[in-house]
Amino acid sequence: MTTLELDRAPTDDVARARDQAFAGLRAAMPPDIMAEALRCSGRLEAELPNRPELEKNLVLVAFGGGKDSAYMLAFVRAMQLILYKVHGRTFRMRVATNRHAGMPRAVMENIDREYRALRLTDDPDCELLLVDGDDISEFDVDSPQREHVVRRNRLDILMTGHRTFADGRPTFCNSCNLSVFNAFGLAAAYGDGADVLITGDSPQEQRQYTFWVGRLARQLRTAPAARPRAGQSGFGRVLGQLDGIAQSYFADIHGPEAIDAIAARRVSTDVPERLRFFTIYGETAYAAGDHFDLLTGFLGFQFDDLAFSFTESDCANPALMAHLRGLKAEHLFRRSYDDGLAEYVEFALGLMRKKDIPDGLVEMMRARYDSPDALKRMRLAVQEYALETFGLTEEQLVCMTYSPFAGQGAGLEQFVDREHPGLAARLGEIHRLLGGEPGDPGLVAELERISGLEPSQLRVLYSRSVQTPGSGGTPVIDLILAGDPHKAVIETRHTQDGPNTFEQISGR
Repeated sequence: MTTLELDRAPTDDVARARDQAFAGLRAAMPPDIMAEALRCSGRLEAELPNRPELEKNLVLVAFGGGKDSAYMLAFVRAMQLILYKVHGRTFRMRVATNRHAGMPRAVMENIDREYRALRLTDDPDCELLLVDGDDISEFDVDSPQREHVVRRNRLDILMTGHRTFADGRPTFCNSCNLSVFNAFGLAAAYGDGADVLITGDSPQEQRQYTFWVGRLARQLRTAPAARPRAGQSGFGRVLGQLDGIAQSYFADIHGPEAIDAIAARRVSTDVPERLRFFTIYGETAYAAGDHFDLLTGFLGFQFDDLAFSFTESDCANPALMAHLRGLKAEHLFRRSYDDGLAEYVEFALGLMRKKDIPDGLVEMMRARYDSPDALKRMRLAVQEYALETFGLTEEQLVCMTYSPFAGQGAGLEQFVDREHPGLAARLGEIHRLLGGEPGDPGLVAELERISGLEPSQLRVLYSRSVQTPGSGGTPVIDLILAGDPHKAVIETRHTQDGPNTFEQISGR
């Protein structure tokens, strides 16, 4: 295939629209990246199951709405248009976005701008899907968040955060990551199913992740019923293992009796057996600095003050992770909010550098937290985000940093003495209520207001273990975090005057 073959004149309305889309993309995309797309399109064509009739092949692209997946979508669109220019026909493309409560509207607007720039909305061979939990719909930038997804995300945050002293990664990411894979499975199986799933991961990264999933599933001793059916595709087998992990994880978080909650959080495994992976890793890279003008110019990507949050450009939750660290330092450690926030910012900037995020973006993030006024501004912004997005008050976030109810209420006395001394005389009554005895309605209402959780949920926490700093204590959560690179050991103080100690924190 040569560049001369890309200059054929269009012959109908669809061809003219695609010609305009390709001309715009070709002008905006750096020549070396376009050359990579040209080479990669030939390799993709050879991998498609129906080469004579390209339009009978369906290629799936998972688009989270962040900077990296925005670039990957543009790259795949270039391949789709290249094959059309050459053959007069091309593969169909399904783009699927998994939405969770932590995805602000700014992300949806970035997605919408890119779809319009690439002219996907008017292309009959492009299918744009939005996945909310188990619900699949056509993408609509004005589609509101689904209330049942928000409730689910909120509950998962609280039930995990109350086991881990609100440590960032398990509190926000465990359930979210499992929902992403569920969305992959749903999108791959939707309609007649997809033939190829595009990924930017290298084959080595895919093998490493598959090995990690298999090992974690064995360590958790996932139930045989959760494993995929015989003959299922490689991806189907991985999804089956992830489904087993999800069942073990949510049984641990919500209690094994929470049958409906566990069932609602399962990972879909019913993907077509023909589904195969295709990686663009060998032809291109995700380094945003190499295609920043394409990203922020032609594709219209904007780095929003909340949606761009440390390592993430499609999720505001890392800003809430930082806020929780500040609250933990202020309340649990009796230091200052700014001290805790500074610890998290330093940790997260280090993560950004490890991920080779462009220096300009690292500096943008550093500047967001670089003065007392900036810290106050971010604190107010994140307080508002937590309340508007999850319905969580600062009082409820502070409660989560103490994890007072788990482990038979191991931290309850300290929490009540410090934060709610008016309840100190009723500590025994609270323990009995959490242990399952009927309680005074007024006390029940007060505990719900303080924690954001119902009595049945507080009783589950009371019966479950709580993390012990430096020695685990929450086996399922600990096993998942053990293989996660998004953590570090920092030097800190757990009291106002010291001494210095070391603590592992995690986040994004």
